[in-house]
Amino acid sequence: MVVQVDRRSWDAEQLAAWRLLGAAQQRCSAALAAQHRRIEQLEAELLRTRAALVARTTALAWAQRQGVAAIDKDDPLALDESLQAADLVICQTGCLSHGEYWRVRDHCRRTGKTCVMVEQPEALRIVRLQRESVA
Repeated sequence: MVVQVDRRSWDAEQLAAWRLLGAAQQRCSAALAAQHRRIEQLEAELLRTRAALVARTTALAWAQRQGVAAIDKDDPLALDESLQAADLVICQTGCLSHGEYWRVRDHCRRTGKTCVMVEQPEALRIVRLQRESVA
C-alpha cells in the first residue's frame, strides 16, 4: 500500500522537527553554560578554602611556636592533646561550648595547670606581650 503524502504537510512536519531540534540545542547550550558557571564558582570556593587552610595551619604553627596551646574545637582529640602539651591554658569565654568548658576546667584542676578565662580578646594580647618581654 502506497501512502500519498502532501508536500506541504511534509514540509510543515520537517520545519516543526527542525524547530524542536533547535530548541533542544539551545537548552543544551544553556545547561552547559550553567555548568561552566557552577564549575567556576566551585573552583573559587576551593581556592578560598585552601587559603583558609593555609591561614589556619600557619596560625596553629605560630601558636605552637609561641608556646600557646591552640584548641581545635571541632576535634575532641586535638583539644585533649593541646591541653596536655600546654603549660598554661587561656580561653576566651564564649568561644567554648558548655562541654568543652568543663573538660578544660577539669583537665586544669586534675593536672594543676593554670587556667585563665578572659572575656575580651585584648586581654590575650597583654598576656602575650608580657610573656614576650620576659623571654
